[in-house]
Amino acid sequence: MEAFSRALGVDVLIACWSAKGGSGTTVVSVALAACLARSSPTGALLADLGGDVPAVIGLADPTGPGLGEWLGSGEAVPADALGRLEVTGPAGLAVLCAGGSVPPAPGRAEVLAAILGADPRPVVVDCGSGLHGAGLTIAASASASLLVIRPCYLALRLAVQAPVRPSGVILVREAGRSLGRGDVEQVLGAPVRAELDVDPAIARAVDAGLWPVRLPRSVQRALRHAA
Repeated sequence: MEAFSRALGVDVLIACWSAKGGSGTTVVSVALAACLARSSPTGALLADLGGDVPAVIGLADPTGPGLGEWLGSGEAVPADALGRLEVTGPAGLAVLCAGGSVPPAPGRAEVLAAILGADPRPVVVDCGSGLHGAGLTIAASASASLLVIRPCYLALRLAVQAPVRPSGVILVREAGRSLGRGDVEQVLGAPVRAELDVDPAIARAVDAGLWPVRLPRSVQRALRHAA
């Protein structure tokens, strides 16, 4: 991961998001975090604002508080309490689970973005689909804001209307689509950083909760320069 390795000397905060559900945001977020963890002596932190990360990486369903509760707590809970919410995942990943759906306290999303941005480890945030709340704040302030999208008209239309412009695009290619890389770049005005094919082998690894430990080399190569 040449691009990632060069970046590990500075703080790395990557936000992955999509304008439409079913685009593969969680799959891409986990893959990026796993790739970064392999290049970092301290592993990587994966923050889950979408809610699907535990199932994809094979963790038991979280039962304790998570990011939702931390965001909703306001100043009553100190910022350093965030670290106590981390759980150990596979492949060198530390995970901040989504937790409950709690309205964030005023200014708490900005505090979260600042903490994650200052973390010495590379950090990937799964912001989910449809930017809002903390996901919007992080996507707007991250060192890399990556839109995960399939090349369809509806997804592109929603992405153009998103409140944040991506710094790059992860294109999830599907056979038979009439739109391609050039169309996506022209419409969004952002470069395609990586292209991933819809692959049954990926779906099987995701369904088994083994995705971060079964990353195909083709996926690792594709994501090498994504950030």
